[in-house]
Amino acid sequence: MATKTYNRGTGKRKCAIAQVKLFSGKGEITVNDKPYQEVFSCLEHRRMIELPFLATDTVGKFNVEVKVKGGGTNGQAGAIRHGIARALAKANEQFRPLLRQEGLLTRDARVKERKKYGLKRARKAPQYTKR
Repeated sequence: MATKTYNRGTGKRKCAIAQVKLFSGKGEITVNDKPYQEVFSCLEHRRMIELPFLATDTVGKFNVEVKVKGGGTNGQAGAIRHGIARALAKANEQFRPLLRQEGLLTRDARVKERKKYGLKRARKAPQYTKR
C-alpha cells in the first residue's frame, strides 16, 4: 500500500477547530467526508474557504480533506480557511508572503465574551431607575 504525501494544517476560529490535509489533485474539497457544497450552503462561506487558493493562484491544483468540529458554520468556514492557508504555506514556502499579505495566516482571536455577574449579558446592565 503506497502512502499519499500531504501537508497538514490546523485552523481555529471561535470554538471551531479544523484539521486540514492538502493533497496534489484536481481541486476537490471534502468536509467531514462530504463535498463542501453540501456542508456550506451559503455562498459567502464557500468563498471564504476558496480564498487561500485564489490568493496563491492554485485553484484546482490541490485536493483538500477536512475534519472540522465545534462552533457554527461561520466559525467552521473561518477555521477551514485558516487551516488551508497554513497547509499551503507548508507546501510551498513562496506562498507565505502572499497569504500573509491577505491576512490568512493570522489566527482571528475574537471569541464570545463571558457573561458577568450582576449583568444580563457580557456587558448589558439592568435598566437603571432613579425613582
